[in-house]
This record gives sequence, C-alpha cells and structure tokens, in this order.
Amino acid sequence: MDLRTVLVVLAHAALLVIAVALAVIDARTHRLPNRIVLPTLAGAALLAATEALLTGESAALIRAGWGMVILGGFYAALRILGRSGMGGGDVKLAALIGLVLGWHGWTALAAGAASAFVLAALYALVLMVLRRADGATRIAFGPWMLLGALLGIAVTWAPLPTVTALG
Repeated sequence: MDLRTVLVVLAHAALLVIAVALAVIDARTHRLPNRIVLPTLAGAALLAATEALLTGESAALIRAGWGMVILGGFYAALRILGRSGMGGGDVKLAALIGLVLGWHGWTALAAGAASAFVLAALYALVLMVLRRADGATRIAFGPWMLLGALLGIAVTWAPLPTVTALG
C-alpha cells in the first residue's frame, strides 16, 4: 500500500469518527454544532487541495468544490423553501458531505445524496407504521445524511489494491 492510500484511509477514519459524533449529537439535540462542522469542512478542503498540489492533478479538487456547492446549495434551497424542515447545520453538513463525495466522484455524490433521503423516509415510514411518529414529528436528518454519505463512498470506492487469485 502506498503512502497516499494510507493517508486517504486515515483521513476517512478521522471523518468517520467525526461523523459518528455528529450523528449522536444531532439525534439527541437536533443540532449540528458549527464548532465541529466548520473546522471539519475547512480541514477536508485543505486535504483535497493538498492532494491536488502534491499529485499535480486537480480534477478531484474541482469536483470536490462543485460537490460542495451543488449539495450545499441544494440544502440551502430546501431550507429557504421550507423553513421548518432543514436547519442551518444541515446546510453546512451538506457542504462538507458534498465536498467529500465530490472528491470521490459524481457517482458517489449522487448515491450519497439520494441515499440520505431514502433512508430517512424509510425510517419515518417505519415510525409512522409503529405509531411512534406522525407528520408533525421532527426527525434529525444529520444521521441520515452521514449514513447516506458513508454508503455513497462504500459503493463507489476501493482504496486498496485489488487482490487477484493466483491460479
């Protein structure tokens, strides 16, 4: 395994730890603290820029920037159109997720973004069937955004070299 792969895996491990913390906080408080989300966004942007500088390839960085703008902008539009739904923390988290998924690729971005809505809808449906929620029940969306991002990365990324069978 090369140094770049090790660093990418370590960066993703750190992001996973932060994602778990954010999911727990949001599930308990319906808040995504700026003191966690914003430094993580800045750090992820710095890592993407550093990788582009060191490798001399800017495609992933440009895609990451567009992913941040597209997903963050989409959530901002949802917040503006329906004030009672998305919170500001969701918008900032969407920018972070868009950056990371965009770095991975357009397929990761699409899969991760769509997965969040599908998973949250299924969760809400199960709660309603069990009569534990109704149309007015607030559900923290951050955990579903983060789980969707994880799925988007998992289905599109293989950081380790492929092992072939010796025959």
